[in-house]
Amino acid sequence: MAVKMSPKRNQYQCAIELNQNGKYCVRIRAGYGRHGWTLPVYFLASSFAAAMKKLEKTLQFLQRYEDKLWFWGVDRSDDPKLISEMLTDAGLRHDRRAEFPSKTTAVEIPPDRPIPAFMIAPVRRGLSSVVEVSRVAAASD
Repeated sequence: MAVKMSPKRNQYQCAIELNQNGKYCVRIRAGYGRHGWTLPVYFLASSFAAAMKKLEKTLQFLQRYEDKLWFWGVDRSDDPKLISEMLTDAGLRHDRRAEFPSKTTAVEIPPDRPIPAFMIAPVRRGLSSVVEVSRVAAASD
């Protein structure tokens, strides 16, 4: 699935899944318009509330350190472990899975600007509806 984005805006596609251990796996595909680069990351959380709190911090981190992540992830890619170490320091992991869930929510923002909280609220609502649908499906099995 190709990521459509404006050449001057960053797009963060977010998806949430409940894994077999009962943990919430939040996947983010950060598309940076300035560099034409995509960075897929994920993190695990024990509750939905913790996942949403971590999601807000993660989106701020990905937005704030766009140039640094690009530099160490693409421009200096002769050592592929550097980007993984940077992400691990922020509590994230590099997502190597090729497929991305079809039910996602997204937020777009110009580079070099913080993501305001009112833009994250629709992402939370979208992800909560996905979790509710998966809970209902699991309960009916």
